[in-house]
Amino acid sequence: MQIYELMITQPRKMLRNLDQWLEKAIEHGKTRDFDAEVLLHSRLVPDMYSLTRQIQAACDQAKIPAARLAGKTPPVHPDTETTLAELRARIQAVVDYLGTYEPKDFDGAEDRIIELKFRQPMVVRGADYVVELAQPNFYFHVTMAYALLRHNGVVLGKRDFIGSTSAKPAV
Repeated sequence: MQIYELMITQPRKMLRNLDQWLEKAIEHGKTRDFDAEVLLHSRLVPDMYSLTRQIQAACDQAKIPAARLAGKTPPVHPDTETTLAELRARIQAVVDYLGTYEPKDFDGAEDRIIELKFRQPMVVRGADYVVELAQPNFYFHVTMAYALLRHNGVVLGKRDFIGSTSAKPAV
């Protein structure tokens, strides 16, 4: 499997799925007669990110690692979204941004040294970055957004999480 599929194809799909979950949340609010915007402040526990911040982080963890691996600079989003519509626009902006990449952008990315700015600056080889940090972090935030919506009664299932696949009936 190539880094392009791991860092572009699959995150774009998952962000589109996330957008569909938000659409279902809006419909859920309408059928239950409440403003779905209240979901944006929900948390599973007090010290975790709210749904808004989980979505922002999922978007960041799709665009920033892709840019690092390709040696590019990602777009900046200032985390000012306060509505479902604004968050959905951010998701679409990141999907569109990831759509600008081509497989050749990741030539040599496996061995590229990625600089990380944590409390102490660190470096990691590109392939290790993908497997150990980028993918788990992206999926963590997407999964937390899913869990928060489910916790608040939005009807979502595994099929909503996984989305479409290339699987076909056996012949």
